[in-house]
Amino acid sequence: MNVIDEPAYRDKKFVFKDRLQAAEILAEKLRRCIDFNVGAQLLAVPSGGVPIGYVIAKRLNVAFDVIVVRKIQIPWNKEAGFGAVTWDGEVMLNERLVRSLGLGAETVERSILQARDSVRERVRKFRGDEPFPELKGLIVVLVDDGLASGFTMLAAVNCVRRRSPKGILVAVPTASSTAVELLEDKVDKLVCLNVRRGPIFAVADAYLNWHDLSDEEVMAYLAEIRGVSKHPQPKS
Repeated sequence: MNVIDEPAYRDKKFVFKDRLQAAEILAEKLRRCIDFNVGAQLLAVPSGGVPIGYVIAKRLNVAFDVIVVRKIQIPWNKEAGFGAVTWDGEVMLNERLVRSLGLGAETVERSILQARDSVRERVRKFRGDEPFPELKGLIVVLVDDGLASGFTMLAAVNCVRRRSPKGILVAVPTASSTAVELLEDKVDKLVCLNVRRGPIFAVADAYLNWHDLSDEEVMAYLAEIRGVSKHPQPKS
């Protein structure tokens, strides 16, 4: 079975204190189910995935980097998306959702351009001129703080697969059951502590303490793990 969850957390809300505690639990789960000695690269999706990846990389001594992927926002609901854009310019559209929302070609194109602008800005901030890591022959672990639809993570998976890794794993503290169903056949293993069913899902509902990370907080985590600053102090 390529989906590993935590039965005690199924369908429950507010099971983690915060992202850092969730990442500690997730790291222990990963330690038991993945052999990191074969060569691995951890890639975190900013923003919420960075503290998750930070903890896992420190606990398991695995190479850490970021993979910038942004959802293409629905114009009247910025929290939801109808596709995703990856750091290398690839666009993935949820065609069924585009049709059901009645989005015209002009609206779709405008939203894609906005997502691409956001991706370019985030790459500049979080990666600078650093080349993307070589993934060929490695086990790649993609992490985020949670999956709502799973579509943005699917775009990240496809981006990684084009670089010939040995295997792809997705590891998250929480996810909707629909996101799990979307991804489970697309990756070698999906590790999710808190899988929740139901018509309404919010990543934040897995956490007692939740806030949207600022770019400055993300950059602090990245700077610390690259060895150039003190440990970042996240908000409670």
